[in-house]
Amino acid sequence: MKEDPQLYDYWPYHNRPKIEWPNGAKMAFWVAPNIEFYELEPPQNPHRKPWPQATPAVAGYSIRDYGNRVGHVRQMQLLEKYGIRGSISLSTALCDHHPEIIELCAERDWEFFSHGVYNTRYTYGLSEEQEREMIQDSVDTIEKHTGKKPAGYLAPALSHSEHTMDLFAEAGGTYTCDLFHDDQPTPVHVRNGSKFISIPYSLEMNDTIAYVVNKIEPRRYGQIIKDNFDRLYQEGDESGTVMCIPTHNYQVSCPHRLRAFEQALEYITGHSDVWVTTGREIADYYIEHYYDQSLADIKAKSRSTA
Repeated sequence: MKEDPQLYDYWPYHNRPKIEWPNGAKMAFWVAPNIEFYELEPPQNPHRKPWPQATPAVAGYSIRDYGNRVGHVRQMQLLEKYGIRGSISLSTALCDHHPEIIELCAERDWEFFSHGVYNTRYTYGLSEEQEREMIQDSVDTIEKHTGKKPAGYLAPALSHSEHTMDLFAEAGGTYTCDLFHDDQPTPVHVRNGSKFISIPYSLEMNDTIAYVVNKIEPRRYGQIIKDNFDRLYQEGDESGTVMCIPTHNYQVSCPHRLRAFEQALEYITGHSDVWVTTGREIADYYIEHYYDQSLADIKAKSRSTA
């Protein structure tokens, strides 16, 4: 892999063209439930082990099964209470294993974007052609089960390659969640020249990072979400920002964690000048209204620096 795949230009956050979200909103806010399917004993990948313990990894598998059996409906009902349509980061094998979840989300007009096929099958070690087949399989499966091709992509278990964004753009996609470099949408270079962008998808707000990696207690996680919102909301006075909360139905939906999450959602949606939306709608709006202007600004600033 190249040291720098040159996916995007350096473009300072300060003094960009102002983004104005629909109806004068200062911030675009979206929630991305990762609805995943894990295999108890997946095919071995020499580059990464799917489970930290010896197989069969009953404990790890069963809590994820709990998420699909119990946690999903719990989270879905909570999001619905606050008028939030989820943007699902979907392991597309779920369409075959749990079609009832797909039906429930489709009834509520949730967005489905691709998170690969299984979250236990990685991009690592795949040839470009093999990765293309995996991406196309996920795109075709989502379209078959929902009637819409996915606009966005998040590599399974964040295992993207230097070709991932090119391949997804060639499959008709318009945005990636695999870059964590900004608080606004930004243009991404893809080899077919299509209009393709990165949308903020925050690992810092991700419940798995909070609970498993940083070992934060629920009340503190809820406060972190509010603090993150407050800062982005403040900066939205100058130019529209984006806030994403990536969730997992086996993390935030556990009974002892849900109340803190609800309090954060209640706080955020209590602000009238926040656009509560989906990843696809953010991408479509930005590409239509700001993509060309952004490229022109990047080019102008690059020339002035040179």
